[in-house]
Amino acid sequence: MAAGSTDGVKSVTRVFDLLELIADAGGDVTLSELSAAAELPLPTIHRLLRTLVSRGYARQLQNRRYALGPRLVRLGEVANRKFGQIAMPQLKELVERLGETANLATIDGDRVVYISQAPSPHAMRMFTEVGRRSNLHSTSVGKAMLAEMDDAKVREIVARTGMPANTEHTITNIDALLADLAATRKRGYAIDDNEQEIGVRCFAVSVPGMSVPTAVSVSGPVARVSGDFGDRAFPVMKDVVAEISAAAAG
Repeated sequence: MAAGSTDGVKSVTRVFDLLELIADAGGDVTLSELSAAAELPLPTIHRLLRTLVSRGYARQLQNRRYALGPRLVRLGEVANRKFGQIAMPQLKELVERLGETANLATIDGDRVVYISQAPSPHAMRMFTEVGRRSNLHSTSVGKAMLAEMDDAKVREIVARTGMPANTEHTITNIDALLADLAATRKRGYAIDDNEQEIGVRCFAVSVPGMSVPTAVSVSGPVARVSGDFGDRAFPVMKDVVAEISAAAAG
């Protein structure tokens, strides 16, 4: 009985490992690539994938590659919505202390997805629709997440997504992006200065201790949010992301 229980737990662990490997590969992967990454025999990988496909958590594409399945979408949406609710008191605290709109975002595949927002009290304020997906390289939350990765991982993601320009200020060169991320790591926060949307400046800090890259941003019109806003906001944002991390763990 004990041996059976151990085998069962091992199988569950392997299933989750496979799902994470598919996600890390950008959403689809070959059987041999999975076998090499998971260091498991092909028959074992194939058996686990058959189960995932039959339950809708994975799917086999026409080119015989395996991708994440549609049933994961619902799980992710429910989890994100719940996490957004848990973090709302901290986002509201951020608005109270800094006076600008606060956003919570995480990664969905190779893109940012916004999962919660507390709006600024100002008549002129920034609205980012919850559920909206954006590029990593042109958003402050995305760059805060990328700054937590090594350069090789950043290059891998950019190779899949490209670096489309949303505005004339968007960084569209990988070397320039890596330099920007190095500066982000040094100062502790990321900046989107008219890169996602003209007239909008955003500052973001990653949330520590999360199993999935997550970040909080504060955004507002450039007329009100000056370039040095980040230096003043960073200590406040650092406290708030620590509270969000504790709330998520707890």
